[in-house]
Amino acid sequence: MKILLAVDGSAFSDAAVEEVARRPWPEGSEVKVLHVAERPLIPATEPWALPDNYFEEMDRAAREHARMTVEKAVAKLAQSKLESSIEVVEGYPKHVITDEAERWGADLIVLGSHGYRGLTKLLLGSVSQAVASHAHCSVEIVRKHESQ
Repeated sequence: MKILLAVDGSAFSDAAVEEVARRPWPEGSEVKVLHVAERPLIPATEPWALPDNYFEEMDRAAREHARMTVEKAVAKLAQSKLESSIEVVEGYPKHVITDEAERWGADLIVLGSHGYRGLTKLLLGSVSQAVASHAHCSVEIVRKHESQ
């Protein structure tokens, strides 16, 4: 079974990693840990307002966050003896997750849900909802329980 595990470093994606790690998967199952680095919006309209190294520092911070996020997930999965690989891609999570699952031939996508509601959901959107609506394979959305 090919499982695409989308992580973003949040407690919600940590819950998804825990869920994948604790289950008894069929022998030979493999997990691809995917982190999608989304380029942040520019905080000012005037380019002169930004420091010279602004974009370099943002890219460096995003790469470091991605590295730490996938390494933490792979370390947790190693305890479950699942074969795992990692991929870090830049883009919009809603699109990259479904595209990568289809390209790789995933049987299942697992991701956490932030549980946004109302106006926040309208403004930020729901990655998990978009993935569930557009994926060509099964999708499991893991919710973080209050006690975790």
